[in-house]
Amino acid sequence: MHVVTLAQKAVVGTPNPPVQKGTGGYADWVIVSIHGLKTYLNLPYRRLLEVLHEMPRVARIMELEMAQPPDFTTVCVRIQQLKMPLWRDFLRLSAELHDTGEIQAIDATGMDRIAASQHYAKRTNYTFKAVKTTALIDCKTGTILDIHCSMKQPHDSQIAWQLLTRNLEKLSILTADKGYDWELLRHKLRS
Repeated sequence: MHVVTLAQKAVVGTPNPPVQKGTGGYADWVIVSIHGLKTYLNLPYRRLLEVLHEMPRVARIMELEMAQPPDFTTVCVRIQQLKMPLWRDFLRLSAELHDTGEIQAIDATGMDRIAASQHYAKRTNYTFKAVKTTALIDCKTGTILDIHCSMKQPHDSQIAWQLLTRNLEKLSILTADKGYDWELLRHKLRS
């Protein structure tokens, strides 16, 4: 199962045992694997854990005892605790499974805080006004090669240099809109 292999590679060093009784709970690679499986099957966590109970082969690959599967709330809390570099490594490893083309595109989108309910905002101490997400995408396959999220709303050209520097070996032809039109950025990319 690709998701388990990718999750184990995304964790720095030797992957921890899947379940650490007492203090550790579930290893990061198990939580990332469960999230990947949830995304692949397009199921909510509660339903996924029920389905996982009926998939003993998949549970064995993740070294989980399905007599006592992880509670969905445990999975949700642990996913929120995982740091962005782990998710970025997981994204990078999954992008390597695709044969990318020679044209890549970069663009940003935003989400206003208004989209979240006021009850949720108060309950989670939701203090930012908006999130800006920039994605680098391969045009041939539609694969997301990298992503950058910010709550400070920096200019597109500043985010672009940071994002593109991490992916220079993957770039051949880059397309972008007018927000990325910065002379220094073009000069740096050409050199």
